[in-house]
Amino acid sequence: MNDAALVHLVDDDEAIRRSASFMLKTSGFRVLSYESGVDLLKTVRALEPGTILLDIRMPQMDGLEVQRALQEQGCKLPVVIMTGHGDVTVAVQAMKAGAVDFIEKPFDKQTLLGSLEAANERLSNSRAQSSRLGDAQVRLNALTPRERDVLLGLVKGLPNKTIAYDLGISPRTVEIHRANLMDKLEVRSLSEALRIAFAAGLGDEEAAA
Repeated sequence: MNDAALVHLVDDDEAIRRSASFMLKTSGFRVLSYESGVDLLKTVRALEPGTILLDIRMPQMDGLEVQRALQEQGCKLPVVIMTGHGDVTVAVQAMKAGAVDFIEKPFDKQTLLGSLEAANERLSNSRAQSSRLGDAQVRLNALTPRERDVLLGLVKGLPNKTIAYDLGISPRTVEIHRANLMDKLEVRSLSEALRIAFAAGLGDEEAAA
């Protein structure tokens, strides 16, 4: 029983905690639930190794504040962010700050398990993770300048319409570039594309400018 992977589930919504816990337990995980980030941080020094499944919008401390506090206290456990519709910009900030992935509510079982699998890989074999992400720059080099511009907009957390306006192209053209760049990066989700972009340092130059 103790060999089962552990998930620290942090969400102020009791219904979400119940449903997600049930989904995880029936998939073979152990689950420890917390009503708030404050509750999690109270036990941070004694946290058993596992993945932290962290909601963004919570009272007292939001997910970004909790993530920052975890880092300040030296907690190296992987974090997966749960976000509602419209919070993608915040989720991008969380990934820039080191979150493994983000999933949008309501999420299905396969989406949740896929994110936790990525987190467990980081937890159990960070060396392999680094090796896999080491080709990020090579993958980005396969993009056209316009595809790279669109990816940079996504890194900034911008919606397609804003990217289109900034680049002087139509939203439909942005959608086409977005689909093409995801094919070239060999990813199926925005979070996977962002992970590669962050690993390659895309956007760092602009942030430093």
